[in-house]
Amino acid sequence: MEEKGKILIIDDNEDVLFALNLLLEPYMEKIKVTTQPTRIKHFMETFQPDVILLDMNFCRDAISGQEGFDYLEEILSIDPKAIVIFMTAYSDTEKAVRAIKAGATDFISKPWEKEKLLATLFSAVKLSKSRKEVDRLQEQVTALRNDASLPELIGESPAMRQVKDTIFRLSDTDANILILGENGTGKDLVARMLKHFSPHATEAFVTIDLGSIPEQLFESELFGYEKGAFTDAHKSKPGRMEMASGGTLFLDEIGNLSLPMQAKLLTALEKRQIVRLGAVEPVHIDVRLICATNAQLPDKVHEGSFRQDLLYRINTIELHIPPLRERGEDIILLAQHFLDTYNRKYHKSITGLNREARNKLLKYAWPGNVRELQHILERAVILSENHILRPEDFLLPKQKGQARDFDDEELNLEKLERRAIERALRQSGGNYSLAAEMLGITRFALYRKIDKLNL
Repeated sequence: MEEKGKILIIDDNEDVLFALNLLLEPYMEKIKVTTQPTRIKHFMETFQPDVILLDMNFCRDAISGQEGFDYLEEILSIDPKAIVIFMTAYSDTEKAVRAIKAGATDFISKPWEKEKLLATLFSAVKLSKSRKEVDRLQEQVTALRNDASLPELIGESPAMRQVKDTIFRLSDTDANILILGENGTGKDLVARMLKHFSPHATEAFVTIDLGSIPEQLFESELFGYEKGAFTDAHKSKPGRMEMASGGTLFLDEIGNLSLPMQAKLLTALEKRQIVRLGAVEPVHIDVRLICATNAQLPDKVHEGSFRQDLLYRINTIELHIPPLRERGEDIILLAQHFLDTYNRKYHKSITGLNREARNKLLKYAWPGNVRELQHILERAVILSENHILRPEDFLLPKQKGQARDFDDEELNLEKLERRAIERALRQSGGNYSLAAEMLGITRFALYRKIDKLNL
């Protein structure tokens, strides 16, 4: 069925207006007509038409069409995205081309053919509504970007730009979404952004970490219970699905769900209702479901440990979060972000990371992803005595293939000596005797090393 819209028709011939009004009334939402093009602004402000049908020739002359172009310019000055269709009994190719270049959407000749006229108007209405929807979404995105409570997804790498673009494209959908990614990549943060950029932005956001809830408690947590349903049920309690109704339910680590619980979740999603433990009457629910997992669910389906029908239900759209090792310079952006956070928390004034420290972070594989980086930065801020973080401030775990917890730069003995001496001198306040004692060498040996290293 074609979409109806509001049409404004401007023509100095009342017979034309009457005929068009009679013809279009069954097909359009509302129609306004006028013989006075001087009232264009009034109708645009009060009626807000989806499409304007504009005659090209009025009182100035009969065939040039210049008046039509003048009024088109006025319309576009009021609304540059207005959909205007020209009408004239004196059409030619040159005039049609000029009309399109001037900003008209289409061109109709008089007398018109009914089917062609309707097809042109339906297309124009669809275009108008599409433009308005795009504008609405852009306003929504701008408002949410300026929202101080919006979760911050840090990263400018191509992989993260794609994630952000996908989140924005999903801002007008209720589709169930499955977030895939390794542990520590920030799947919960992405889920919160999806909620903010959605029709349910102001509604409830309820989470369940399925990896931390014992199986025997899952049903009561998800569906709730009535007073007396079991020994400790001293009063009735709604479940997470009931609490999330009208909003968003986030099931983290859904790959940990047992097969019996998968069956109960699937039934609730299909019937859009739940029954509390100990209750008889069902409770209607309306939730937008976001799930996350680090598991390969297709493999689990093949193994028989995850229901294929549930996988179909939860992954209308899949969103892959890249591991930190694939995000390049995002590592440094995140490190600076965490540095600023922990500077404030621990009342420090560390200004940044030196080049060697940056290189060390970029070389590391980050098996724990963003969560690991966050913990490493917190530890460095707490323990560092420097105003700028250095490689020795980051004690990274040994990686596969490394014999010791050092990278190539740390294996350089001269650099190790230099750093040890500099640190000893800082900690001793410049007292050479104390610094030598801390280093386990004589004061004379310390002087020789300082001279050798040009310290």
